[in-house]
Amino acid sequence: MKTVDILIENVNEILTLKGKNQPRIKSEMNELGIIKKGSIAIIDDRIIDIGRNLQYKAIKKINAKGKIVMPGFVDSHTHIVFSGSREFELDMKLNGFSYMDILNRGGGIYYTVNKTRKSNIIDLIEQSKFRLNKMLEYGTTTCEGKSGYGLNLETELKILKAQKILNDSHPIDIISTFLGAHAIPNEYKIDDYVDLIINDMMPQVSKYSKFCDVFCEKGVFNVLQAKIILNAGKKLGLIPKIHADEIVDTGGAALAAELKAISADHLLRSSKDGLKLMAKKGIIGVLLPATPFSLMMKEYANARYMIDNGIPVAIATDLNPNCWTESMQFIIQLACLNMKMTPAEAITAATFNASCAIGENNKIGSIEIGKQADIIILDCPNYMFIPYHFGINLVNKVIKKGKMINF
Repeated sequence: MKTVDILIENVNEILTLKGKNQPRIKSEMNELGIIKKGSIAIIDDRIIDIGRNLQYKAIKKINAKGKIVMPGFVDSHTHIVFSGSREFELDMKLNGFSYMDILNRGGGIYYTVNKTRKSNIIDLIEQSKFRLNKMLEYGTTTCEGKSGYGLNLETELKILKAQKILNDSHPIDIISTFLGAHAIPNEYKIDDYVDLIINDMMPQVSKYSKFCDVFCEKGVFNVLQAKIILNAGKKLGLIPKIHADEIVDTGGAALAAELKAISADHLLRSSKDGLKLMAKKGIIGVLLPATPFSLMMKEYANARYMIDNGIPVAIATDLNPNCWTESMQFIIQLACLNMKMTPAEAITAATFNASCAIGENNKIGSIEIGKQADIIILDCPNYMFIPYHFGINLVNKVIKKGKMINF
């Protein structure tokens, strides 16, 4: 009898997410590929078998009776590396101050930029490691990490270098995105800053990044400026992503379709015409329900319309100083309760579709033979309990690249 490193047995439900290896749309998002009373066999960092009544000797056996097993969460939109928390802004929000009011009173993104510029790389790594540890404890095994709290070459590079060091040393895999176009620094006019991004930053940051992102929004970068930046990134091999239509409809969704971006994120205010273009081109919509939650907004992205009209939807935390959560379980709960996604759709959006949004779906996002063994075991009798039983960490065990994580 063959010996495996890990054998997970007696699982109430294995959510394999097995299916076509491209972003799932419409009814496909409800198909979790469930195996009841199943087992999973792992050797080294790979899944080598899945099914019922598997017969293997095992160095380590895990009895998952009464639990579910699923792919590790993929957090496809984070700003993981920063310094400068902004908890003081909560009182301002509660007193009715707008984002711009807070910015003018010394808060907002420029507060974090100032703190991040002053932090050395060791401090940034230590602060970010603490956040990554919490993400891992809550079941995230891969994340995307954006720069964007530097707004100058030195600090943008420092953030991306910190992410590389963390990717090499921490269990969570970090896929890096250059977001120099996150805001316009006070010391530059916008056209001069766009030139700086394209001519000075991009040639140096491209070696540390897979994607290029732009905050395409009123008062930040307009559609033309975003297009110029993202096309310049494409010439250097950076795949485009877009922060699109978060506050007003700027046409960011349509631009994502035009540029064939891998994803357009936020999409709270996107027009139906823009969303239809995204659907036609297969652009993934990465929805971030914790952002309107943390801003105490009543309106959320129209996930139901997007899914029903063929946009492949992913969900993510948007972890940043203005939206501070490391829990993808909480994001699934918000997606169901505030965006009317079904539990199955939200799980697909947090795993397989999220892996597609960062171009890692050949390796992660589902439990299939030959894929990386990024697996979480949850104290749930079935998958419906993830949004149903909220406010606690349901993750019982985390396996990353075939290794048990000890907390």
